[in-house]
Amino acid sequence: MKIASTMVAAVVLLTAWSTRAEPRRDPLTPPEIDQLRDTAQEPEQRLKLYVKFARARLETVDKARTDPQISDRGQAIHDRLQDFLDLYDELNDNVDTFADRRADLRKVLKTVIEADTEFGARLRALKDQAGSGKESPRDYDLLLTNALETLDSSAQDHRQLLAEQEELAKQKKLLKPDAQQKGR
Repeated sequence: MKIASTMVAAVVLLTAWSTRAEPRRDPLTPPEIDQLRDTAQEPEQRLKLYVKFARARLETVDKARTDPQISDRGQAIHDRLQDFLDLYDELNDNVDTFADRRADLRKVLKTVIEADTEFGARLRALKDQAGSGKESPRDYDLLLTNALETLDSSAQDHRQLLAEQEELAKQKKLLKPDAQQKGR
């Protein structure tokens, strides 16, 4: 009985301690959330919005590096980079969801792949320039490395999915004339 009450107390303490951690804030603004809600069933528009929002967050990273009013540049870059990564992860989740639903993503995947290339170049430039300004790269170096790895892996997945969807489209196109002939 005493062991059980001690364990309950430990669980309560651990729960209280873990909830003290700063809660993750949503990287999306209320108008952005509304835009995404309006495109919930439209893969092309929704994925383009995620690309747009992720691009905007990368621009805030660049601004944080040069803004003279920011006193803790390293932390500011970290926070903005985390927002980018959170949105990019959401983009990937949405790609997976729509692919699982067998949505035709060929057109929008080309946009996503172009964004992957752009984002990768910008993050690599940030890594190359880390510490050249007034920021401390140790504040965001691990997160930047994680973002680059996520981006590289996702870009490969996006290219593979595009190739798979293009192959499926070719097969469907080849099967259509046969089905039309049989219907006559």
